[in-house]
Amino acid sequence: MEKIITRFPPSPSGYLHVGGARTALFNWLHARHTGGKFILRIEDTDTERSTQASVDAILEALEWLGIDWDEGPYFQSKRVDIHKGYIQKMLESGHAYYCTCSPEKVDAMRKEATAKGGKPRYDGTCREKGLPRTDNAVVRFKTPVAGTTIVEDVIKGNIVFQNSELDDFIIQRSDGMPIYNLAVVVDDITMNINTVIRGDDHVNNTPKQILLYKALGEPLPAFGHVPMVLGKDRTRLSKRHGAMSVTAYRDMGYLPDAFINYLVRLGWSFGDQEFFTRNELIEKFTLKNIGKAAGIFDQDKLLALNADHIKQTPPDKLSGYLIPLLKERGVVAKQGDYIEHVIKTLDTRSKTLLEMADGALFYYQEKVTFDEKAAKKFLTASALDPLKLLAEKLEQLDDLTEKSQEGAFKAVMDETGIKFGKIAQPVRVALTGKTVSPGIFEIIEVLGKDRVVRRLMDAIQFINELL
Repeated sequence: MEKIITRFPPSPSGYLHVGGARTALFNWLHARHTGGKFILRIEDTDTERSTQASVDAILEALEWLGIDWDEGPYFQSKRVDIHKGYIQKMLESGHAYYCTCSPEKVDAMRKEATAKGGKPRYDGTCREKGLPRTDNAVVRFKTPVAGTTIVEDVIKGNIVFQNSELDDFIIQRSDGMPIYNLAVVVDDITMNINTVIRGDDHVNNTPKQILLYKALGEPLPAFGHVPMVLGKDRTRLSKRHGAMSVTAYRDMGYLPDAFINYLVRLGWSFGDQEFFTRNELIEKFTLKNIGKAAGIFDQDKLLALNADHIKQTPPDKLSGYLIPLLKERGVVAKQGDYIEHVIKTLDTRSKTLLEMADGALFYYQEKVTFDEKAAKKFLTASALDPLKLLAEKLEQLDDLTEKSQEGAFKAVMDETGIKFGKIAQPVRVALTGKTVSPGIFEIIEVLGKDRVVRRLMDAIQFINELL
């Protein structure tokens, strides 16, 4: 069986967006599932719109997603001589010709065709003239005037185009630069690409590209056009739907595995399963399970899936994502048992890594800053005795297991006659500064006896200063 070779060819005129990332992911998964090859090619021949900043942003996004490539990145702008060589072949074989019609003349032809109820197209004025190369000449492909071109789409099924509806399209501009459709075909031929998976906005380019393959006597790749990604209102995805750069989601605290899990489900399915690990996606992904309906981008579903991935990700792996976020918040945290214990108290209550980083701050503070409303409500004179007694009881413990903590709290309850809930909230505020946090016993165990006792004493001093 022929080895599958796919590619992702972004244009570096902006960031990598959701639709582009999904296309890259489908190609990457197909290559990885089949043991094939995935090639990255930067299509930068539009010099006015292409920038190095965009190239860097695309590479950064792919690297964050964990979409690695086996070859590349190749740059289309550095392959112009190869493209021109193939154009020359078609000129010599009679499949292409020079055209000296001015843009104004071609525009007039198109308007005339439209006025007659036809499609706006070039009328073939120079098709049989055999003109030589001149400074102002473009090169046009000689499209068959009859018959059909069939796109055998592995996702959509066969799509038939009448050749009479296609005009003699330009393959080289008058300045000598090859046009997109020609450059893409030549690059795919020379890179041995045999599977082309891309957005269905490229469907109308495909018959032209098939004709170029045939003119060059080259075998066709398998084509698959994936439906678009739409917003919840089923309109074209825009910023209001969440069509931001991929790296914006990284900065918002999403896990790359959660993001690719969500992306792949925008058009692909495997039964009713929603949650996939990266390895499961590689194992189960096939082109036949890509649907024909548009994917609907829903940030709420993405957020819920991210929360699920945070719960399922081992703490030692999460710590690698969390440490830089803590650093941004002025906290120097290190890999190891402490941060992993911190994460275990937060992973079931954090929808994003940003939430987890914010929730972890109190674990690293030397002195807790009390929320004003929380302190006013719970750090009061009635909390003094329970806090003092608890500090004493915890100080006497050899360890801070849940069982030993329960014993300490029970002793305080017995001596004061105060129920657990009335004791727990002042303790929570004393230890975290807030009224909402992980479980009290979890917090105490992670912080350790010395920190817990010190924070309880700080709260006691805070109350005394108010009295």
